Amino acid sequence: MKITFSYTSIILTFLILVSCKEITKGQTPIVSKDKVSNQNEKMSIVQMFRENVHLPMKERIEHFYKLKIEHPNTYDFENEDALNFYGYQLLWNNENQDAFLIFKLIVSEFPNSSNAYDSFGEICLKLGDKNQALTNYKKSLELNPENFNAEDQIAYILDPNKKPENNAEKFSKVYKTDEYRKDLEQLAEKITTIHPNVFKFITEENFWKLIEEKKNLITSKTTFAEFIWHCDEIIASVNCSHTSVSGFYQEIEMLPTALSFPLQTRWIDEKLFVINPMNNGSKIGLKAEITSINGVPVIDIVKNIYKHLPSQGYIETTKRHLFNVWSTCLIPYAMNFPSSYTITLKGNDSPIALNQATEKKALHTDPSIQNCKKDLCLEFLHNDKTALLTIGSFNYYKVRNSFTYFRDFIDSSFIEINSKKIKNLIIDVRHNGGGSQSASIHLLRYLVEKPFVYYSNADFVGKKEKIEGEEPVNPYENRYDGKIYFLIDGVGNSTTGHFMSIAKVLNLGTIIGEELGSNQFCSAGGQMLRLSNTKLIYTVADNTHESMATSLPDERGILPDLFITQSIDDYLNKIDSVMNSTLKLIVKNE
Repeated sequence: MKITFSYTSIILTFLILVSCKEITKGQTPIVSKDKVSNQNEKMSIVQMFRENVHLPMKERIEHFYKLKIEHPNTYDFENEDALNFYGYQLLWNNENQDAFLIFKLIVSEFPNSSNAYDSFGEICLKLGDKNQALTNYKKSLELNPENFNAEDQIAYILDPNKKPENNAEKFSKVYKTDEYRKDLEQLAEKITTIHPNVFKFITEENFWKLIEEKKNLITSKTTFAEFIWHCDEIIASVNCSHTSVSGFYQEIEMLPTALSFPLQTRWIDEKLFVINPMNNGSKIGLKAEITSINGVPVIDIVKNIYKHLPSQGYIETTKRHLFNVWSTCLIPYAMNFPSSYTITLKGNDSPIALNQATEKKALHTDPSIQNCKKDLCLEFLHNDKTALLTIGSFNYYKVRNSFTYFRDFIDSSFIEINSKKIKNLIIDVRHNGGGSQSASIHLLRYLVEKPFVYYSNADFVGKKEKIEGEEPVNPYENRYDGKIYFLIDGVGNSTTGHFMSIAKVLNLGTIIGEELGSNQFCSAGGQMLRLSNTKLIYTVADNTHESMATSLPDERGILPDLFITQSIDDYLNKIDSVMNSTLKLIVKNE
């Protein structure tokens, strides 16, 4: 199965499924009348399946073929991804027989698709038909030898007692030197052949020099944990946020708890502060500044770690955020897994021996940001003079039928904003990891004054026609015409960069915060691959999407008009420095 989604999209999918209205049996099939954003956009064939939920799936599939004959250019019959996602929605909803029929339909419609056979194999296995599952997985692997899911499922069907290695078991495992080196060569070959912009931010000479350096570091004692750290650096050298190993989930999962760094820290203004002493509270206090670990200056440790953290171009705000999330994991990897830690603090030259960690921690949320806890939220401030629109994600896709949720939220929000005659609008896109251009475009149409083209370039293998964003789109008639303030940070990635780059060049409002984690240029998408010997899973970007804001530099993130750096005191006291500065600016401008 090749399907990508976030926790948020799963929740939204569930809400959509449970909110679908049942249609009384006996009604005739309904033809989808989804609104489309332009004349060239085809109607959703998946929506036809949803609107005819009162009919047995066999009859809906018969109607599919009828529409395909009578309206071949009206519906998106060629949208395999939409049908595949629909099949999995049925599977997640335990509608296994209907899911079987949909996946069977997809195999019939897309006989050269490895993913189609992979999905069909999964439902066959779910229904207990191992022979048919094996046939489909073998066909999937034949069409795509990189489909390691099919490879694993075949091995499981042939030998159910054979258990795959888990990450904890692999931490200290030692592979043969030749296996490591062949995997490094394979990693380099895949990156350089799949990534469309592999040498945009690193020279070809330096890339291959790094590969040779890592191959020379391999010895007969190299553990898998050390190997994955080498791979992290190779992948990070490409400077692409869509190319990574595992987001460090695999690294922290495999790391023994006792080797984890036993303090949670935060890197601010080139200083390392303790924000949670964990089981060392009797020795270390909050806000203590660490100057060295095991005798190594923290600045050198962080510089080493930064070489292993993926980011877009030369943007370091993303690396700082990643370090602050994973510091308890990254410090051990950077220091080659010491069995104990001794630190020195500013103003105190006496080393402090730390207790071994008794738990592993990662800090995924920022407690100093106190606004809405949902991805999408509308609040009113200053006696209804200011609106705060939180856009924590653009991960709302038409193919997944979650875009409707985003569209309805934005539409209703601007109806309310305009009815209240709001003078100031704050759009908070901090911690927004990106998502669909459909969501980004929809929001921009409420903010722009004139028609605009979203993409200057959208290039990927198999592209046959222009995609959404390559044709001009018009502002909405009820667009917002007050003052706009955008809040950004280094987490803002992918589509968030496209959105903010257009906001920047069209001067839609005042941008406040730190350098964004992305910009107008994006090596996007991603093929999930696995190395042959060590079975390390990684992802390589495989397409290019660039917004219309081509005048901006590709190596830097979108820069704010007002730079705000949060102090350690504000962080510990849960004071949102960026929001407070914005609110003060609004009062000043009134």
